[in-house]
Amino acid sequence: MELTAAVITVSDKGSRGERVDTAGPAVCALLREQGYEIVYTAIIPDDYETIRAELLQCADERGVCLTVTTGGTGFSPRDVTPEATLSVVEREARGIPEAMRAESLRITPMGCLSREAAGIRGGTLIVNLPGSEKAARENLSAVLKPIRHGLEVLRGVSGDCAHIHSHENHTH
Repeated sequence: MELTAAVITVSDKGSRGERVDTAGPAVCALLREQGYEIVYTAIIPDDYETIRAELLQCADERGVCLTVTTGGTGFSPRDVTPEATLSVVEREARGIPEAMRAESLRITPMGCLSREAAGIRGGTLIVNLPGSEKAARENLSAVLKPIRHGLEVLRGVSGDCAHIHSHENHTH
């Protein structure tokens, strides 16, 4: 299975050229190390409709396997990435952000304030990451292995977990 990915940085200052984006390139590098081909990147403002449009384009027009966002997941009034994500996904993947927050909480109690979301639209998995480079790398690293398996199941390359495990535990 060809693993394609899009990485979208959501940052008002980054989109205006007032801040250098380090999270997006770090996420791209981490994904490349895991065999993903980065087919699209963008830096966009913290704007609900703009985020929605980018996510829809990546899933519906580009058909990428994985779309990752960085930024817009905090408590600031402009942080609307999770809401925009949830408005376009057809099915949530709640375990992914739960696992990321659990990993963050091992590092800092502030991890409980992160509001990432994740879900599926068609054959695309969309995952939100925090905006800081360090937190984005930590969060993504915590879920890369299960995400790959999930994409294989989503794309029909692998059987589902319950089916696989029921055969492993079956005695003859």
